[in-house]
Amino acid sequence: MRIGTMIGADGAQATLDDVIGVAKRAEAAGLDNVWLANIFSFDAISMLALMGRETQRIGLGTAVTPTYPRHPTAIAQQAMTTQAACGGRFTLGVGLSHKIVIEDMLGFSYDKPARHMREYLSVLMPLIRGEAVNFDGDEYRVHGLTMDVPGSENLDVVVAALGPVMLKIAGELADGTNTWMVGPKTMETHIIKRLSDAADAAGRPQPKVVGGYPVILTNKPDEARAKIAEGLTIYGQLPSYRAMLDREGVDGPADIAIAGDENLLRGEIKRLEDMGVTDFNAAIMDVEEGAYDRTLEFLASLKG
Repeated sequence: MRIGTMIGADGAQATLDDVIGVAKRAEAAGLDNVWLANIFSFDAISMLALMGRETQRIGLGTAVTPTYPRHPTAIAQQAMTTQAACGGRFTLGVGLSHKIVIEDMLGFSYDKPARHMREYLSVLMPLIRGEAVNFDGDEYRVHGLTMDVPGSENLDVVVAALGPVMLKIAGELADGTNTWMVGPKTMETHIIKRLSDAADAAGRPQPKVVGGYPVILTNKPDEARAKIAEGLTIYGQLPSYRAMLDREGVDGPADIAIAGDENLLRGEIKRLEDMGVTDFNAAIMDVEEGAYDRTLEFLASLKG
């Protein structure tokens, strides 16, 4: 299992140089990936292109970029450019975002999100593969278009898929999924099973499963969870994440956080690996003094 870290899930503000510095530090520690959330700050795809020019080895991916604000041809061109800038280390993560953002804030219709994603991928994936697109849908109609971006080959696309229909679409059309707010039971019996079944039925390779979790190495887990609950409150209120927490049978985001000593963290991460998570994505919760440094050091030790 590849071990990575997420930037931006906690909403903490940072400068451009700070964000790039996190990627360089993660690479120096030996981690496999850095995943960047696309919040209302730096554009994640553009930032990862900059990271790619200042790192040499570490994988770089979005977690995730919303689809509605960008035409699939535009995001294909941007992602392929970033793949070239990264020397082939980029993974494009896309997702629907949430009704409160897409409809209430941006003014797009969020009426049929699954149809939107199926049409979006039907245009995006052929372009990523260097194929011509000829597609007529309700939302997108694209004809005779190809993208020629040298150095953009082998670009993976993962979808933030949580519901049954979205998991089916991701398994059929994309290279995997990137999750957040999914507890271990739900990950095994719902996410991985449905995604793998859909990929198998479509004759596609075993999908990539990126599991994002709040993580902290601490000897005061109860206090840490209380602070995590406060900082991640919004994630327990958004309907798609709330559905996953309810499926897991927990009250909120802090209940799926991996918080404790080395043995607990090692055991929980190994549990996820054994069930089929291919990429562990740690959102390090810096809620107590020294938490970020020691948690990063622990994650790096798993690569030893």
